[in-house]
Amino acid sequence: MLVAQLPHVKVETFTLHSTHLNREVQVDLYMPRFDLNLASMVIFNDGQDLVTMHFEEILEGLYDRLQLQPLVCVGVHCGPERIQEYGMTVGPDFKGRGAKAGEYQHFLLEELLPEIYRHYLEGITVKETAIGGFSLGGLNALDLAWNNPDLFKKVGVFSGSLWWRSKDKTDREFNENSSRMMHQQIRNSSKKQGLRFFFECGELDEKEDRNNNGVIDSIDDTIDLLRELLKKGYLEGPDFSYLQLPDGKHDVPTWARSLPFFLRWGWGR
Repeated sequence: MLVAQLPHVKVETFTLHSTHLNREVQVDLYMPRFDLNLASMVIFNDGQDLVTMHFEEILEGLYDRLQLQPLVCVGVHCGPERIQEYGMTVGPDFKGRGAKAGEYQHFLLEELLPEIYRHYLEGITVKETAIGGFSLGGLNALDLAWNNPDLFKKVGVFSGSLWWRSKDKTDREFNENSSRMMHQQIRNSSKKQGLRFFFECGELDEKEDRNNNGVIDSIDDTIDLLRELLKKGYLEGPDFSYLQLPDGKHDVPTWARSLPFFLRWGWGR
């Protein structure tokens, strides 16, 4: 008689009231059913996109093929003010977007993580914590990791909004070196020892090419950021990885295809 195998992943969903964000936040926990005491944890911005891409099935496939170590995955659903919460903590962009990024950081560090440890990981010492995100959520994930390297040891940036800038590209004073806020932040701060990076971008991610060099802006912005990391002393391979998909778009199906690369890169067997 065939015995049905239990799934490797248990999904728990809860809603947390955030004082910092002044809203209810839906959170999905993808918990391994085995070796939880050996697990790492990765937090994803835009957790609603994980639901759309059937993230549970992605994890099950990796576990079935023995390609993934035990990993607690946290999907944080965005709210109605996503474009304000998913900016950079250094301040808003030229249009005032991202003004609540500081509050979002406080929510993650002071409300969400304590809630997870209190109710779901009591007595568990997580091996390491990482963060990832898609588009604007990827920009925010990189900002959070860069500014909290004692907590976050890895970061995944999928189609990251690395164009985020202090001046409009039509402004006479716009300069790619000084106006792109993430590039400037990394350039002006010290290397974060032990932090590792995964970047994904698709060649069909967009059509904009502001400098008319034949390369879309999202790829230019990503590669320019990798150059900033190289200048800081990070090395491609040991410290960062870049996945460029020829048919990749700025959409959930592309990110779903990219996630196994990120998960194996970070916690593969």
